[in-house]
Amino acid sequence: MAFIIRAVQETDLAEIVAIYNHEVTTGCATWNDQIYSVEDFKKKLLTFQEKQDPFVVIEHSETQQIAGYADYAMFRNFAGYRHTVEHSVYIHPQYARQGLGKRLMQHLIAHAKAHQVHVMVAGIDHDNLASIALHQQLGFVQTGYMPQVGQKFGQWRDLVLMQLNI
Repeated sequence: MAFIIRAVQETDLAEIVAIYNHEVTTGCATWNDQIYSVEDFKKKLLTFQEKQDPFVVIEHSETQQIAGYADYAMFRNFAGYRHTVEHSVYIHPQYARQGLGKRLMQHLIAHAKAHQVHVMVAGIDHDNLASIALHQQLGFVQTGYMPQVGQKFGQWRDLVLMQLNI
């Protein structure tokens, strides 16, 4: 199967929302417990466009189905962090374990290198061993471990912090 990575368009938002909301209701890649609407993601898209931050999809080239999406934005909202970003990657369950997350990550890393980003930060649920391993493959190192800083499905969750110095 051939896939292309391209910028998010407004017509992609319904599929992106479905991918994200599936993770909200079934997984721990996000500790959010609130369903998002297409309107919520329209605002997010506008913010990414205004700030010229990447917000991309990986699309099946034949069916045009959105297999996943990724983005990054400033790590914290203070000027001193302007060269540090935190990223997110979500894959449709149908396309899991096919290397698409890695392709999206490589795309984000290349974008970061071209846009004077100094550090990429990942906040990963401690049970997401596949994501931790992928980040290690891409050169990220664990720089923090924060026990019980979040909750999902009534359980305390630990956060693994990883970073890539570019």
